[in-house]
Amino acid sequence: MKFIDPRIDFAFKKIFGSEQAKEVLISFLESLLQLEGDRRIAELTILDPFLAPRIREMKNSILDVKCLDQRGISYIVEMQVQKVAAFLKRIQYNAAKAYVQQIGKGEEYPKLNQVIAITITDFLLFDGFTHCISRHESRETRTGQTYLQEIVHLFVELPKFTQPLAALCTNLDKWIYFIKYAGSLQEVPEPLRAVPFSHAFEMAMLANMTDEELELYDKAGIAIADARGAVELAWQEGRQEGRQEGRQEGRQEGQADFFLLLLKSRFVSLPEWVIQQVRDADPPTLERWGGRVWHTQTLEGVFVDQA
Repeated sequence: MKFIDPRIDFAFKKIFGSEQAKEVLISFLESLLQLEGDRRIAELTILDPFLAPRIREMKNSILDVKCLDQRGISYIVEMQVQKVAAFLKRIQYNAAKAYVQQIGKGEEYPKLNQVIAITITDFLLFDGFTHCISRHESRETRTGQTYLQEIVHLFVELPKFTQPLAALCTNLDKWIYFIKYAGSLQEVPEPLRAVPFSHAFEMAMLANMTDEELELYDKAGIAIADARGAVELAWQEGRQEGRQEGRQEGRQEGQADFFLLLLKSRFVSLPEWVIQQVRDADPPTLERWGGRVWHTQTLEGVFVDQA
């Protein structure tokens, strides 16, 4: 028995964006957002449900849902799992766009609903803490009071989740475990055999997918692997080119060129000070910086030892 990997955007949307298994998405959202009592979801509308032919043309699969709780208060949840250029800026842009596009003209702003942006990453995003779930919202800087809650961001950093199967206690633990490990499992683990987790595994079964879905899933996985492989290959070739040159300046130039390519693949545009700093760096320094590129959220963080 094999399952698709929920960390791939196509698979995530198939599992959690199905009209036939809304209880899967409701359970995940209630667990993550800690919804209890009259805050529990009474009605959920998937604004852009899973539809394989449409996903063929989509560069990023973002799952948008509108929730109505038992108090009659509605809000929009946007979920994203695929990494894109200028990652944090793109996430904030998408959330802001989801917020303003709820209305057609400015005077209708009282009708705006809260937007909760959920981002699941398969890489480390934030330094400074080890908990895998973090909530980000606007607060008044002196009192710490929250007044602006129209756009809230929640992040789930999968590498920070280290809970073993035997220690899973809450539904949230089980959902994060499912997202992180389902693609490598050969059978449904005992702690995850109850509804709605069993339904999630059913949606994730390779045997239940159509030929078209399998093709699109393979392409989505290949695209992610190719993007990562291209970056790693460029870095390795840069190092090799420097070694083959046989001269210190040749080695440095080769590594610098490909380190700049690595930075561009991560942060897109590079200011002049970055280019100059990379050109002036020696090979050991480039090696040290290279190990930070995918583990820091800002371009400045790569060069933190130069501060």
